Amino acid sequence: MTRQIALLANPTAGRGDADRILDAVTERLTVSGASVEHLIGDDAEHALELARKAVADGVDTVATLGGDGMVHVAVQALAGSEVSLGVVPLGTGNDFARALGIPTGDPLAATDVVVRHQTRRVDLGRARRAGTGSVPASDTWFATVLAAGFDAAVNERANAMRWPHGDLRYTLAALAVIRGWKPVPYRLEIEDASGEVTVREQPAMLLAVANTESYGGGMRIAADADPADGLLDAILIKPVSRLEFLRVFPGVRQAKHLTHPAFERIHARRITATAPDVVAYSDGERLGPLPLDVECVPGALRVLV
Repeated sequence: MTRQIALLANPTAGRGDADRILDAVTERLTVSGASVEHLIGDDAEHALELARKAVADGVDTVATLGGDGMVHVAVQALAGSEVSLGVVPLGTGNDFARALGIPTGDPLAATDVVVRHQTRRVDLGRARRAGTGSVPASDTWFATVLAAGFDAAVNERANAMRWPHGDLRYTLAALAVIRGWKPVPYRLEIEDASGEVTVREQPAMLLAVANTESYGGGMRIAADADPADGLLDAILIKPVSRLEFLRVFPGVRQAKHLTHPAFERIHARRITATAPDVVAYSDGERLGPLPLDVECVPGALRVLV
């Protein structure tokens, strides 16, 4: 039978080269004998609607052409299904692809991974917000890292800035946020691998709940995290001075923070995080304010590697 592939594309990815790369990727898939349908949404909500329809229509694979934001859209539709995710990285982050050894600098090499159709089951994180009043409870899946501290505040600040673009915007946002940043008083309810639940009141500069090791284009906040171990890695950087935090945080890219006394890693099946005035991000996308109940769902995603 002809393989059915839905290609979920971000037309703004690839620094203006998305159309050209879309044509080349489509040709490579078609030459392999697959039938390819393009899914190009007007926005993330529309893209998710298209992906869900493709899954309901019985495609074999949904392949993303874009960055971690497109992966985030796709996993909302694919989590718990038998439809495979293919990843053709074309964004600036590409942390999910990097975690699975998918080529990040060569779209056609990544397309060949889709063509070969070698599957692997990996875990996903699921963040649940309790319903309040007329607002129902909601679930959001994530593939990489949920950030709920200084890192998320920087993302929130950067998203509100119209200038400059690129990495400089995040640098300026970080400098603006750190000036007034104080340790966050987290309340954490943690269920470990054995099912034992503990409650901690823990102030920290940063809380990240990780399925894979990195976010932000290679910042290895949870270095060596295993996306198929049935557990999430909750990372805390406990209170330090602002100056010390500015010294430590850039070293996350090389995982230098792992040896700092303020660093703590907690393996958890589930973690409920509560803190005032903290907005969380997952896969680089705005999730909303705490509290959130975050759990690992083992083997929730079938991915091509």
